[in-house]
Amino acid sequence: MDGVLVSEEHLVPGADEFLAELRANETPFLVLTNNSIRTPRDLQARLRQTGLDIPEEAIWTSALATATFLNDQRPNGTAYVVGESGLTTALHEIGYVLTDSDPDYVVLGETRTYSFEAITTAIRLVERGARFIATNPDATGPSREGVLPATGSVAALITRATGREPYYVGKPNPLMMRSALRRIGAHSQSTVMIGDRMDTDVISGLEAGMRTILVTTGISTRASVEQYPYRPTRVIDSVADLVGRTHKPFD
Repeated sequence: MDGVLVSEEHLVPGADEFLAELRANETPFLVLTNNSIRTPRDLQARLRQTGLDIPEEAIWTSALATATFLNDQRPNGTAYVVGESGLTTALHEIGYVLTDSDPDYVVLGETRTYSFEAITTAIRLVERGARFIATNPDATGPSREGVLPATGSVAALITRATGREPYYVGKPNPLMMRSALRRIGAHSQSTVMIGDRMDTDVISGLEAGMRTILVTTGISTRASVEQYPYRPTRVIDSVADLVGRTHKPFD
């Protein structure tokens, strides 16, 4: 989502035409984000403000991927959550009970209000045997004032205190891509991942067996591609370059 369709709350030029072409061709798609703060409904409203009309069911977050994973692993379980409504809602919807009393899992997600008390509780629960899950490993997130500590940074704090590493569900774990593929009934061989980051989007798409397209409207640049031991299938300036060729994006 961020860096591909929108950038700093503004529409990436051509993103609306790109999505309109996918709809016209009846090509299934999902918009992915590692951020677990907002629910799909909240994100739908945010995207609408930029000029993009995307249905809730076409938005896939690390919170939803985490809930899907936990539902497969331990249905109707319990969790202590450090996170926002995007994560708590996703867990409630799969039937999880949120509690600080001997939970099956401690689940860490993105939040703008990390509290010392909540992190301390998480540490103590992990020490007592709760399994440690985190929605994504991103160490920092953007803001208008500069970078903010994100899930990966707080997970590192809990790991340092407990000696327990979390299992990260979101990108670059290909699990998130595979759960997205199942969501739309797609196969990796006939699906393309379009992202703006080599270290999360491209590698997770590659490891999930998809062809990948890197756009340079976000984090990674054409020059930074050379720093990695893997490459995207194609590098383009923007999704606008795919308008008129979504059926054959590699020709």
